[in-house]
Amino acid sequence: MSDATPVIDPEENGPEGDVFYLPPSPLPDGVPGDPIHARRLDNPAAALEAGENWLVLHRSQDVRGEAVATSGIIVLPDRDEHPLPADGSGYPLVTWAHGTVGIANFVAPSRDRGDTGASPMNASPHGLLNGFLRRGWAVAMTDYEALGTGTEEHLHPYLLGASEANGVLDIVLAARRLFRGAIGDAYAIVGHSQGGQAALFAAHHAPERVGNGLVGVAAIAPSNHPLGLVRFGATDGKEGEGFAFTPLFLAGALGGDPTIDPAQVLTDEALALWPQARHLSRAELSEPESWGGIKGSDQFRGSYPQNPNPHQVNFDRQLGAMNPDVEITVPVRITQAADDLRVRAALPFPLKGTDVLVDELNSTNKKHGIEVEYERIAKDVVEVPQSEPQKTLGVHFATIDHDAADLTDWVHDLFTHA
Repeated sequence: MSDATPVIDPEENGPEGDVFYLPPSPLPDGVPGDPIHARRLDNPAAALEAGENWLVLHRSQDVRGEAVATSGIIVLPDRDEHPLPADGSGYPLVTWAHGTVGIANFVAPSRDRGDTGASPMNASPHGLLNGFLRRGWAVAMTDYEALGTGTEEHLHPYLLGASEANGVLDIVLAARRLFRGAIGDAYAIVGHSQGGQAALFAAHHAPERVGNGLVGVAAIAPSNHPLGLVRFGATDGKEGEGFAFTPLFLAGALGGDPTIDPAQVLTDEALALWPQARHLSRAELSEPESWGGIKGSDQFRGSYPQNPNPHQVNFDRQLGAMNPDVEITVPVRITQAADDLRVRAALPFPLKGTDVLVDELNSTNKKHGIEVEYERIAKDVVEVPQSEPQKTLGVHFATIDHDAADLTDWVHDLFTHA
């Protein structure tokens, strides 16, 4: 670390309100992780109560290497409770990858003001993250590419692994540059659901993106094997809230392959609903008047999945690449509840769930000496709060709090021995 005085109160140079999320055009010269502007967070719904919250907009990249601006929150622990380490090492950092909220700008975790369909989901990890701050660790929370900063042409590329990894990792660089000397080299990656999948991809890309310092990665109920789920859903003659994910998957596929034509992937009925994804939360997309009201078998053009057209072939190719079976060279911990109905531990053949993902990761990373620490929680163990909206969120989100103590101890051990 530098001998200079650590920066813990950087200049506030970000505009007020949602103008903050409008990147300057062109973007300032620089490299991924360079802060564009920052200010103290004035959104109580998004803030973590146990620390000092900063809203940041920084340079990042899409999967083709084009410069983009990505938003997020960086939180330092309470300095009265946790002064900077005397040895000059700086605060350890946990970079958090959030779960599915949709692709509309207003549902981005830093931008959500507590009055959206995504608000319960965005608030659900706050207990875990406040616990990290109370251990004396800093926390960084990316919004992902084009979530909060998106445009009609630039959609958040949902579950696109390299894009998510850029967001999760570049905010680490932004934190180190914005709070020079106050944020240390040691960092961990933790995520839930979409963010669990993003966390695994980020751990894979970390060596070339950030360099040294990553101590481990933890994924709670990580999204996995989406191709099989989408293809199976396309044969379902019933309606259901799960079909709200179809436009999100398509947005992710377009991020990886812009030549895909939504009009060649979707039926006319589904295509008429496609613009809603830009303006509704995932929860609102699940409503009967939206994607939740269209049968899976009525969503895809032609005889998909049996005989996909060329655009659907490319769509499938992108979905297949979203499974987070990737090489990782640091300790890996995965938590999965057996009775989670959103991300499944196991599914009937040929569908695959988290159990199979763990086997895949163990096989892929055996050469690195890595074996996943798999916390598979038996049915009826995770306690779901019976008050709304926590009750509605179910086991999938309740697993975050259930695992919080053990997960925090696991990260603590990694930081201690870093």
